Amino acid sequence: MYCQPEELEVIASSKVCQKYRKGQIIYQEGNPALGLYCVHSGKIKVIKVGGDYKEQIVHLGKEGEVLGLAALIASSSYSTSAVALDDCVVCFVPRISFLHLLSSNSQFCTSLLKVLADSLHKAEQGMVHLAYKPVRERLADALLLLLRTYQLTNQTQFSIAISRDDLAALVGTAKETTIRLLSEFKDEGIITSKGSQITILKPESLAEIAALYT
Repeated sequence: MYCQPEELEVIASSKVCQKYRKGQIIYQEGNPALGLYCVHSGKIKVIKVGGDYKEQIVHLGKEGEVLGLAALIASSSYSTSAVALDDCVVCFVPRISFLHLLSSNSQFCTSLLKVLADSLHKAEQGMVHLAYKPVRERLADALLLLLRTYQLTNQTQFSIAISRDDLAALVGTAKETTIRLLSEFKDEGIITSKGSQITILKPESLAEIAALYT
């Protein structure tokens, strides 16, 4: 997103950065959107809790991303909650500073529209996958999403620590089903695991599985 130096100074002077421990809530569904959250470091899960109190992960946040944007622009309450997947640092920009930037910088507005459009597209894709893809294919998709989101540039083999509850919430299935399918992937030599750590050995095999129902 493009900002003038003086605009960056205003943001820098008004933002507040805070450390969050794994599992801490960054913002809560139903609370009013009072500002914008920018991920400085770490991993974030954005979740929606259904009527049965089951958690669904609707987005994975990473360094450099902004969270809570739609609610802030709409001057509404958050429709989701953001929770730290691991220890992270998140910066908060107050609503008044954000709105000032929005009203004075057309290029910034255009960039925000692109961010919102991309977010909407991903949400639509996620809904289609949940509706039509079998669970095995969705698990392959979820593992590839984790790889695309969090793999480091110089990382030749991708590993991530993620609880089976969180992985099940990302796939949209039961924890027991997730564990069973992970065992199948492990037997097929696609992944290996130790505790909560999952290492992807054959991303191309996951891509083939995920593409069976497209």
